[in-house]
Amino acid sequence: QVQLVESGGGLVQPGGSLRLSCTTSGSSFSAYAMGWYRQAPGKQRELVAEIDERGVTHYSDSMKGRFTISRDNAHNTVNLQMNSLTPEDTAVYICNRGTYPGANLPGHYWGQGTQVTVSS
Repeated sequence: QVQLVESGGGLVQPGGSLRLSCTTSGSSFSAYAMGWYRQAPGKQRELVAEIDERGVTHYSDSMKGRFTISRDNAHNTVNLQMNSLTPEDTAVYICNRGTYPGANLPGHYWGQGTQVTVSS
């Protein structure tokens, strides 16, 4: 049973920063693509950023230059550094893992999500 556990969400003022982390169970973490998605109330889930098993990253256009995804294979963790946050970034941020080694996202495995609220 693969488990993904997110942490680091919270309330932040516009222009502020947050760092999210997702720790996964299971073996061979480095072989899987990992990603962050988000879902705001009344909106569809959307990709935020992803990082493949080689460390190649991809960002949605609205996150480029503000968000940075990274992975720590020694600790089975993927991180999302978010800067210059705006109220439009308010959402539940959800971690995702590829279904099998080398597979594209989204995979079958999702975390429970962590709430990010950007408000003054």
